[in-house]
Amino acid sequence: MCTFAPELKILFMDFKDIIKQLSERVDKLKDNLQTEEATKNALIMPFLQALGYDVFNPYEVMPEFTCDIGTKKGEKIDYAIMKDGKPIILIECKTCNEDLTLHDNQLLRYFHVSEAKFGILTNGVRYRFYTDLENKNKMDEKPFLEVNLLDLRDAHIEELKKFHKSYFDIENILSSASELKYMGELKHVLISEFGSPSPEFTKLLTRQVYDYPITAKVLEQFTALVKRSIANHINDAITERLKSAIQTTQEKGDAPQEAIEAIIQQLPEGVVNISEDGKIITTQEEIEAFYIVRSILRPHISCERITYRDFQNWFSILVDDTQRRIICKLYLSNPENKRISFYGDDNKEVKHQIQSLDDIYNFSEQVIEAGKKFV
Repeated sequence: MCTFAPELKILFMDFKDIIKQLSERVDKLKDNLQTEEATKNALIMPFLQALGYDVFNPYEVMPEFTCDIGTKKGEKIDYAIMKDGKPIILIECKTCNEDLTLHDNQLLRYFHVSEAKFGILTNGVRYRFYTDLENKNKMDEKPFLEVNLLDLRDAHIEELKKFHKSYFDIENILSSASELKYMGELKHVLISEFGSPSPEFTKLLTRQVYDYPITAKVLEQFTALVKRSIANHINDAITERLKSAIQTTQEKGDAPQEAIEAIIQQLPEGVVNISEDGKIITTQEEIEAFYIVRSILRPHISCERITYRDFQNWFSILVDDTQRRIICKLYLSNPENKRISFYGDDNKEVKHQIQSLDDIYNFSEQVIEAGKKFV
């Protein structure tokens, strides 16, 4: 019986199909993986195989790779992808339900003492790719590429393909890394402005159409107009694409649902859903916050009971999908003033500032206390 090594098998299948199969695997298995070792075996090793590497060959994928740091000897990182006896990619792994953070992370410490040019931080669901764009031999704090296997875009798959063993070229990846990094940051800025236009952004647009002094009252008026105009433009663009896609699929005899799914893939980066009137934009960040709260409550409340509703100015996380059972509210549209709020016994809302989604874990006790009211 003839068998193929993993790196040869992948050549017989389209890379896009391989990654989509991996996405389905992640969705199926993620809720049953409670340890880092289980996450590695079930999700991360198959990902490395999808990139064409033989995970059972230490000359290609070295587990527990040793990185000596100063007087510290024998320090290890989860995996190193090797080429010609040298590491080219360092990989730090977390449990699949664990949030990814670089704070005091081994990847940051090991990168500068290694010859590797790339670092990957992953929990098997999300993969963050780092290099040293800002300071040579010092890993950037922000990734130049982030891929969520449960929210795949064609552009992400094309970037992943560059890391495949058959196509891996350091200079080729670095040439696009800087562009990817700043495009990603600009998209986050735009998403924030789309959800809650800043005074600076509103003034910039207002000056293009309004020839008079911009007073506080005018600014307030145009802030609402800018937000509605952006939402209408996005909706119009999506509607036109949907019409075009449905027409194309009808000509080909495909099901309209396939056209709809194609349009969903074309939503702006970081946007999960837009309401029909264009007033409510649900972002990926809000969905991530929902899953963090749900993971905190998992030992106390069945996950199926924890839901969310999005509103124009806040994002509510609820029990049993009822507004009378609010666990918390999140205000994430302004990156400079992100907040989480809870309701006390007096039914008054108390807001707390957070810097990032990681800070939600600092309010685990309040989340659990709020959820237990409805057990």
